[in-house]
Amino acid sequence: MVAQLETFNLDSATRLPYQIEGLIQVFTSSQRHFFTSVIAQSVRIAAQGTPVLVVQFLKGGVGQGHERPVCLGQNLDWLRCDLPRCINTPHLDESEVHALHQLWECTQDMVLEGKYSLVVLDELSLAIHFGLIAQDEVLSFLKKRPTHMDLIFTGAEMPDAICDIANQVTEIRYSHQP
Repeated sequence: MVAQLETFNLDSATRLPYQIEGLIQVFTSSQRHFFTSVIAQSVRIAAQGTPVLVVQFLKGGVGQGHERPVCLGQNLDWLRCDLPRCINTPHLDESEVHALHQLWECTQDMVLEGKYSLVVLDELSLAIHFGLIAQDEVLSFLKKRPTHMDLIFTGAEMPDAICDIANQVTEIRYSHQP
């Protein structure tokens, strides 16, 4: 039996008499399979009553898309691109490019609403690297985000421009020692 706990949620203005500035964190690796620790952090934060949005830009195959977000618990919303496959190449057909741009527009709108305290942008770095989303557009978006919001970027090929403005950069390396 699974019990749904109801969390007490105050808006950020009533928690503290002052606003805490959000951080930008980067988790990067040459491999693409290290998302587990970031999602664990997101679930833990959401379970404490903080609204979290996770957006996976290059993952597909589940027929989700920006119009069908998944709510995992009370405070964790999850979006995936409406793609028939996971993307590992810059060569997309027109419908795939359209789906990615719709997700990017939806993500920007949701972030600018200010509902979330943490937003995870999974593999947005690869979308930039592949030339599918303009780096300048992402940097402009970062300047407009609500000041209280923490952002986490994950992915390989993280642009230097994002690492340069990040408060924390974590490079994940795998050890092949027994």
